[in-house]
Amino acid sequence: MICETLPDLAATLPRVGALAGLDLGTKTIGFAVSDGLRHVASPITTIRREKFTLDAAALLRLVAERDLKGIILGLPFNMDGSEGPRCQSTRAFARNLSRLTDVPIGYWDERLSTVAAERALLEADTSRKRRAEVIDHVAAAYILQGALDRLRNIAGVA
Repeated sequence: MICETLPDLAATLPRVGALAGLDLGTKTIGFAVSDGLRHVASPITTIRREKFTLDAAALLRLVAERDLKGIILGLPFNMDGSEGPRCQSTRAFARNLSRLTDVPIGYWDERLSTVAAERALLEADTSRKRRAEVIDHVAAAYILQGALDRLRNIAGVA
């Protein structure tokens, strides 16, 4: 099931249970997870993209292993808020993934998430090589954390 808005996603989720955050790129997919109470997002891994069936199998294996209750997919809006080809590609990925799982999928505006992740890694004095290795799943954690913060506001929990 695809939920176009976060309030719609919130209505489908159980009160507790971890969520996944995805940063979908053309070559990689960053993967992050939250804690069960949905307070903190943590970067986990980066999946090298091959073809959809292999990518989806790898993602769904991680979702099943961690008993995740929902997926937050970063939606790459243009800076002016419009949707371009990357948004269309992300929505197509979500549609195809939703055919393979009952786990609800929601979207979160991912504009500047990679920039924020890069800045945080630079502030942590991370080497260029290490930044290249972790940037995608750190960006996924930024995406997921933004959605978690919004979900807490929707639920009215401080």
